[in-house]
Amino acid sequence: MIGYKDFIPQRIAARKGGFFGGSTPEGHQTFRDAVAEANVWIGAEGVEVVSVETVVLPNVWEDHEDGTDDGSLYASGSGSSWHQFVRVWYRVG
Repeated sequence: MIGYKDFIPQRIAARKGGFFGGSTPEGHQTFRDAVAEANVWIGAEGVEVVSVETVVLPNVWEDHEDGTDDGSLYASGSGSSWHQFVRVWYRVG
């Protein structure tokens, strides 16, 4: 049997600046952060990796979507926001 685990760059909440500092807009971690997280997980779990891939999906952070597990993600026009993440396929059992 096989299983998979996704490593998606997480949202970074906007921060208000202090008296001397500016604010930081909402954003996301980098793809490099997702790769690093996948490497840590693979090492810690000791799984037998079958494949590693980059996946690109639209709107995974929208409230009406179920993230990377959603079987049907909505994308329409230039208003869609596309996200890339790491998917690790591994042997189970």
